Formats: sequence, structure tokens, C-alpha cells
Amino acid sequence: MKPRSKRALAIAGGLATLAVVTALVLNAFRSNLVFFYSPTQVAADEAPRDRAFRVGGLVEQGSLKRDGLTVQFRITDTAQTVPVSYTGMLPDLFQEGKGVVAQGRLGTDGMFRADQVLAKHDENYMPPEAADALAQAKKGQMPSLQGQLDAQGGVTR
Repeated sequence: MKPRSKRALAIAGGLATLAVVTALVLNAFRSNLVFFYSPTQVAADEAPRDRAFRVGGLVEQGSLKRDGLTVQFRITDTAQTVPVSYTGMLPDLFQEGKGVVAQGRLGTDGMFRADQVLAKHDENYMPPEAADALAQAKKGQMPSLQGQLDAQGGVTR
């Protein structure tokens, strides 16, 4: 084999290997990518039914029900609510009226089955996606509801 043929074969092999590695990396990114949706988007069927995603907002007052390690509650953005079921230990800061982000899948019955539940860190923090969703939902809502959200450490103006 001539040196020119060996070089061409090595370059072709290197390009093929690079293409396979690139395809594997992009596939890993796509399968691990988790998008955020607000309860309003979930209610409007904008959220995927066949893959995991995150939903965030406030834990609706009076919606928390415990049965052993299984917990059911509703997440709201003040416009729509999403029922959530989670089995496991909840974060210490989890409570009604506070910000939360749940990651999981939406069932055919409309119940969001969470694999992970994240509570906000302190009274001033809320994930940017949840804060944006609450701010959009607050537009057009009653002033008393806005004052209640502000008093609970929600989105400030």
C-alpha cells in the first residue's frame, strides 16, 4: 500500500470515529435534557407526555395529603394547577404556599408523577423559570392575590 493510500485511510477512519463520538455525545445530551413548564403550559398540553420534564410554581394551600412516604399536592402558578404525586422524603423546606420544582412525567390521568422534588432555598429565592411563570400568571389577577403572593415571599415587583 502506498503512503498516500495509508494516509487517506487513516483520515477516513479518524473522521468516521469522530462522527460516531459526536453522535453519541449529542444523543446523551438529548436524553438528559429536561425542560421546565409552568402549570398553565401543562394544562394547555404544551408539556411532553412521553418524556421527563420539570414543573414549578407554588404548593397550593390546603392541597398537601400524606400517606406514609407517598405525598400528593398541587402546584399552581395562580392561574392553573397540576396535581403531583411523589413517593420519598421531601426536602425540609417543602411546605404549602412556598415555591417548588418537581421533575418527573405526566401520566395519562393528568397526574404528574415526580421523581424529584426541589424546594426553594430561602424566602427570597425562587428558580428563574418559576418566577417568570408566576409573574406572567399574575398579570390580570386580582390585586389581593398579588399581595398574598408578595407576603409569602413570592415574586416581587
